[in-house]
Amino acid sequence: MFNIEDYNYDLPEDLIAQVPAPARDNSRLLAVKRDTGTISDHHFLDLPRLLKSGDLLVINNTRVIPARLFGHKASGGLIEVLVLEHFDEEDSASNTRWCLLKASKRPKKGTQLFFDGGISGLVEDIGKDGLVRIAFQGKASIDTVLDAEGIMPLPPYIKRTRDDGHLQLDRERYQTIFSRTKGAVAAPTAGLHFTEPLIKRLKESGIGLAELTLHVGHGTFKPVRTKDIREHQLGEERFMISGETADAVNRCKKEGRRVIAVGTTVVRTLETLAGPGGRISPGTGKTELLITPGYEFKVIDGMITNFHLPKSSLLFLVSAFAELELIRKAYAWAVEKKYRFYSYGDAMLIR
Repeated sequence: MFNIEDYNYDLPEDLIAQVPAPARDNSRLLAVKRDTGTISDHHFLDLPRLLKSGDLLVINNTRVIPARLFGHKASGGLIEVLVLEHFDEEDSASNTRWCLLKASKRPKKGTQLFFDGGISGLVEDIGKDGLVRIAFQGKASIDTVLDAEGIMPLPPYIKRTRDDGHLQLDRERYQTIFSRTKGAVAAPTAGLHFTEPLIKRLKESGIGLAELTLHVGHGTFKPVRTKDIREHQLGEERFMISGETADAVNRCKKEGRRVIAVGTTVVRTLETLAGPGGRISPGTGKTELLITPGYEFKVIDGMITNFHLPKSSLLFLVSAFAELELIRKAYAWAVEKKYRFYSYGDAMLIR
């Protein structure tokens, strides 16, 4: 249960979704019942009839920053950076940011870099695992350049070249329709399936909606290198939850209704905030909560989530919620039925 190999599975490469479904809410939905172990096939459009009147859906309203830039060194060697630090407006004057850098040969301190968008950068410091601190220079701020020229920071299993025709589509479809608060370097992908007409139908069915913010960090892509999954460490991610949302969740729990988290980011935020009796309080903070089997969930009663990579912390989380053997069965079912996997793929409803 705690051995990393317990979370491995085989996935044909052609089931890794490279582009989003033509319509957000027409993706497929695998429904899993924890009490009976039953699994059934649906489409995301079926969600209103799969939930109950009185259920509360909690979504993540973070907005992904198009934080990838292509460029080159003075020698001509190609580079790619992912800008990791993003500040509130009052703190955004600094153009010096920690980044992940990909290059054939790692640059040294003092190396000059040149990027699309008419800016350059100077490597000021070098950290571990590909991290570098770059002082960006140019007529425009790094934030302005990213807004205009930046590329969505898609996971490495979605293949894109710098002149790929899907890049503009990614700017739209790698954001949820809820996205408002800028700060994420990856999308809360469970929310990608929602549309305004679907939300209207959910509300007509008596299903509530509340929102919080968790800015997904690059640690979500961090491979697990420990044999015992409990020893893995997640990076800190910033969250914000309003009094209105805290009240809605607390009222839902008090009245015996179900809280359904839309995505693992929402699960981790709510469970981080949980006090006695599962009650949560509004506020801001950071979480590095790692959920593995044996964890006692205090707030959520169900979750909507995409399919996750083998040996990933997100797979630990869903296995903690639904039990490892049931998740194995569900993933094997999804592979057999040719569901589309990962960020642009199909979804699961676990309840």
